[in-house]
This record gives sequence, C-alpha cells and structure tokens, in this order.
Amino acid sequence: MKQTIALDAMGGDHGPRVIIPAALRILAEQKDLELILVGDQQVLMRELQHQHADLGNRLTIQHASQQIMMDELPSQALRNKKDSSMRVAINLVKEGIASACVSAGNTGALMATARYVLKTLPGVDRPAIITTLPTMKGHTHMLDLGANVDSCADHLFQFAVMGSVLTSAVDNIENPKVGLLNIGEEEIKGNEVVKEAARLLSGSEINYVGFIEGDDIYAGKVDVVVCDGFVGNVALKASEGVAKMLSYYMRQEFTRTPFTRLAALISKPVIKAFYNKIDPGCYNGASFVGLQGIVIKSHGSADVPAFTTAIKEAVLEVKKDVPQRIGKQLESLLVERRAV
Repeated sequence: MKQTIALDAMGGDHGPRVIIPAALRILAEQKDLELILVGDQQVLMRELQHQHADLGNRLTIQHASQQIMMDELPSQALRNKKDSSMRVAINLVKEGIASACVSAGNTGALMATARYVLKTLPGVDRPAIITTLPTMKGHTHMLDLGANVDSCADHLFQFAVMGSVLTSAVDNIENPKVGLLNIGEEEIKGNEVVKEAARLLSGSEINYVGFIEGDDIYAGKVDVVVCDGFVGNVALKASEGVAKMLSYYMRQEFTRTPFTRLAALISKPVIKAFYNKIDPGCYNGASFVGLQGIVIKSHGSADVPAFTTAIKEAVLEVKKDVPQRIGKQLESLLVERRAV
C-alpha cells in the first residue's frame, strides 16, 4: 500500500540542499512511498537539477510562495504566512492528500500551525512533543520536550497515555513501562502537580512504575519518560551538550600527541560505534502527539541522514495508525475515569 508524505522543503537551516537529497535517498529505499516537496517551485527544480534528479510519479512538487523563518514569531507566522511551505504541507495532511508532514522549520510555528489546522484529538487538551533517546538498554521515549512549559496533572496524565500508545505501536511493546521524571523516587518528593499526576496514573490501566530521576533517563529503566515541556526541553538540551562535550574532549585527547593519534587510528571502529550510539541524528524526528494527524519535527540543523531518519519516523507512524490508537486509548481511559 502506497503512502504519501508531505515535506516542508524550505524549512530548517539548510532547506532544499538537505531535504531533497534525503527525499531521493528514502525513495530509493522504500518503493511504496510517495513524497510531495512543498516550497518555491523554481528553487526546488534548481536543486533537483543539481542533484541530477527528475520529478515522477513518486516525487512531486506543491508550490508554496512563502517561507517561515527560524526566528519568526509563531503568532505572526500563523497570521501572515498562510501560503508558507509549512502551512501548505500541513494542509495536505488535513485534506487527506498526504498521510503525514515532516518539517525542520521553526518549532513554535510548526506546533501552532499544526494545532490550528489539524486540531487536537478528543480528550487531548494540549499536544506534546515526543522523541526517542538512547539508553544503556536500547532506547526510551520522552515527552513533553517543549510544547507546554506549564502543565497540570491532567496534562501529564494525557502525555503518559500518548507516550505509552506511541511506544507500544512503534516499538511493538505490549505494555510499555512509564515513569514520571522527578527530583527523587520517593513518594514524598516533587511538587503537587507531579504527585497528583502519579495518583492519576496509579489508578489507570497505564503500566506506571513510579518516579524516576534525571540519571535514570539513560539507564533504560522505563520505556516512556513523562515530564512537562520546560523540564523536558532543559533535560534534552543538557544531554545534547554533554554529548558534544564528550566528543570535543575525545577529539582533543586523541590528537594531542603522535602516540594518541596512533591510538585514535587503532580505536577508530570503537569510536565510530560510540558516536553512532549517541549521535542525535540517529534519533532525529520528534512527533507532535495529540493531533488529528501526523506531524514530525526534524532538528533544524539536520543533515541528509538525519532528515532521512525523520521521514522514516513519519512512515512508521502512518503504518501504525498512531493518532487513531491514541484517540481510542484516551477515550477508553476517560470512560474508565468517569465510572470511578
């Protein structure tokens, strides 16, 4: 069965120079996939010629006359950029022409536009951003990563449900373990919002295993880490900073002397394997869960392999009917809570 994904081809730091090669790469890998490049037609055609590629049945262009800048205010983008590549790509999902949208553009504008156009699922107050993070036992999913800086207990409960359903779908885990990020594992720790969220989760069908601390995120203790967007975004950016610092010091030490350069040459396979495990590009593609449609946010600075990974995430979520699954699970849990 063919799938169609709309790509915001003008978004991100690199725009068509990365997005078109990524599109060509994944089309070569997946024969049942169709892609729509959304953006300035002349610009896209020039890049296709540069890549020695042609349009065809599986690769088409949808012209959009505007582009949203990375530093543009979401409210202004929503109001003034109705023919932006981002807005047109999301509209294609709304109209059923595409099954998902992938963009490396302005995160705030993407969330505001997606929420306005696609609307939230019944039972979802606020969409959340979820992504995959590496752990010592494989990987985990974490949300919210910045969509909601202030969240109540009900919001955290909804995040847990959405994260559990997505993880179950994409990782084929029947009953994912869910943990609430807190300043300690003891029940007396944390603020009242987190404590109330724990109470709600403990009385639900979700496989809630309790509080986890920051150093547990990468230990692989749980399949889903739940927190508000402020905490999640800080934790994610801090983790990326640590990864960059480790890479910096490793390069510095391995190039310090002729002996260490020789050691680096001998250790190259090990170093490469290490980088592959912590490289954010290998986990690129955050999902906006809670919407009536699939929207995937790529890192703005993503290179070709990283943006290809984001497209693959969109394809997987389409195959697994993630929004529909979340909607059904939320409906079931809301009925359950009303009956208590």
